[in-house]
Amino acid sequence: MAAPLDLPTLEAAATWYVRLNSTPSNEADHQAWRQWLAANPQHARAWARVEKLQSQWARLPADVSLSTLAGVKARRRAVLKTLGLLLAVGGSGWLAAGHLPYPTMLADQRTATGQRRHLGLDDGSQLDLNTDSAIDIAFNAELRLIRLHRGEILVETARDSRPFIVEAPQGSVRALGTRFIVRCGPTVTDVCVLDKAVELRPLNHPSRVLRLDAGQQAHFDRDQTSVVTPVPAGAGAWSQGMLTVIDWRLEDFIAELSRYRPGVLRCAPAIANLRLSGAFRIDDTDTILENLSQSLPVSVRFVTRYWASVEAA
Repeated sequence: MAAPLDLPTLEAAATWYVRLNSTPSNEADHQAWRQWLAANPQHARAWARVEKLQSQWARLPADVSLSTLAGVKARRRAVLKTLGLLLAVGGSGWLAAGHLPYPTMLADQRTATGQRRHLGLDDGSQLDLNTDSAIDIAFNAELRLIRLHRGEILVETARDSRPFIVEAPQGSVRALGTRFIVRCGPTVTDVCVLDKAVELRPLNHPSRVLRLDAGQQAHFDRDQTSVVTPVPAGAGAWSQGMLTVIDWRLEDFIAELSRYRPGVLRCAPAIANLRLSGAFRIDDTDTILENLSQSLPVSVRFVTRYWASVEAA
């Protein structure tokens, strides 16, 4: 049985793929590639994996084919994406990008737990990533596309003739000159519209279009959309570092707060239905927990620095 291909060899094959698919490539590049291919049997095995991808997909994803004028970071992202696909073929054999076990690792932009990021996009649009989020940005001459792999984004689109689409695992959101929030969960995607309008399309039934106007929200899974409800007060406040709640159940508040805090944060069932209102700075979750006892009959027990439990006082 042949030894498994090592990571440097697969990365070299991915690098050659991106280089040869850059435009324009030249004969010197092809000659150097042939020399690399002949230098070691492992190189030929790695390239055979590239060809396996090509035969099953007809071609690899378009965004790994870059102009030679593209920046170093863009080329490096293309290499990493190709490397991820090669690793997938060698392991699970899953070829669809949505089935890769590590799409967030290869994402163009991502945030860690408790981190937020603001981006100015090439078209003038503005985008905020919330905690623990990952996106790919794929703009071309015909389309402005954001792939949301995980987490939550707030988008304010710029005027442009190209459609602006946010793709999530459950479907897509088309902006109609707007400011909106998309939050990707395990089974559903939530959308809140703060200005103008958007259209929601479930993945399996893209003809089932639901329009949301300013002040409306809904969610969708792969098959259908939900009923439309009003946007809650404080939606999008996280982009300013705030969590605003009005008459929330304590259990729901703790669940939301846990998104911004590494480790485990739990709420005891006995106090789950206590109600809470207020505006809280999410960059300092320790202070939020310490101050809970001032407004509610609760106490916070820290098992470790990264394990806290909110319990009855």
